[in-house]
Amino acid sequence: MTDQSLISHPPDISLILRAHGEQQWLTAEVVPIVRQLERGEELPEDQIGAALAYLEVLWIDARRRAAETDAARAALEGAAAERDRVLCEKARRYHTSVRRLRASMGRRVASLTGLGEQSPAYSPICDRYASS
Repeated sequence: MTDQSLISHPPDISLILRAHGEQQWLTAEVVPIVRQLERGEELPEDQIGAALAYLEVLWIDARRRAAETDAARAALEGAAAERDRVLCEKARRYHTSVRRLRASMGRRVASLTGLGEQSPAYSPICDRYASS
């Protein structure tokens, strides 16, 4: 059996995998909760607070995932000269589309939670706990 932690992907493939994973996670986990909260009538009044708290936790995870995806993009830029230009360009475009989705969801999460419009890569909540 192969140990998956020993497998290293080229930067272009790594970015594609990270972007795909982030996009799938956002659409499967964050988008449904945001839609449900925006509609409001689907949740009993006593469950709205719990749903908002859950959304905040999901958004903290979204920031972590965004940072990992952005780090993969930075690694690609550092090694782009050695890579297949067509695949690198496709990876960049995919990353751009995921950043658009991330920004859109960020605005919606901010309007629901009052956290302010923050990039998923930054979280004052995470900073508060990290300094404790």
